[in-house]
Amino acid sequence: MKKIVILTGAGISAESGIKTFRDAGGLWEGHDIMEVASPQGWAKNKELVLEFYNIRRRQLHEVKPNDGHKVLVDLEQKYNAKVITQNVDDLHERAGSKNVVHLHGELFKVRSTGIPNLIYQWKKDLNIGDKCEKGYQLRPHIVWFGEEVPMINVAVQEVMNADIMIIIGTSMNVYPAAGLVGSLMTGKKIFYIDPNPNISYELSRSNNLKVITEKASTGVYKVVEELLK
Repeated sequence: MKKIVILTGAGISAESGIKTFRDAGGLWEGHDIMEVASPQGWAKNKELVLEFYNIRRRQLHEVKPNDGHKVLVDLEQKYNAKVITQNVDDLHERAGSKNVVHLHGELFKVRSTGIPNLIYQWKKDLNIGDKCEKGYQLRPHIVWFGEEVPMINVAVQEVMNADIMIIIGTSMNVYPAAGLVGSLMTGKKIFYIDPNPNISYELSRSNNLKVITEKASTGVYKVVEELLK
């Protein structure tokens, strides 16, 4: 069974109503990114950071997987399919994907600030005073700017072993995720689905690249249809 690795970014979840990471001017829903997505911002104003993610968590309860998420599940009929996502939502899982790696963390999880491997499922608001079993304040289970990406080595191994790679709805500008293409063996097929594709240096080196200049849901349908023939 051939192996497919699917790298997804904000574009695939945008069609479900989830805002993309940054809006015009480098702000994130009205906030400077470093205020709400960095260890420095957490140290300065925990209440602001918690409320920012509480709002996003509430929104996640209200949205549903779109056709782009759902059609990807069909690949599991014929391929060993692995999703590597830069998104922190759970829409891939809700659509039915069985193998998902979250590079940047998960919105419906929190972790201990004192013992990082104490991770909990968490679907309600997170507040000051919510603590782990050892008494440490809980924080969002999100990879912030300046923090290591603990799942990147897992992702690299998955890409190295892939026969086909599908890239969906990502600018290919954010590292280390953008560098994953460089781990794919020479000559392997790459599909890149994005209405405004950015042909990065890594992508430009591929001699087997197919670019689909469409939004996620329609582009994914075409690629999946081709691969299942």
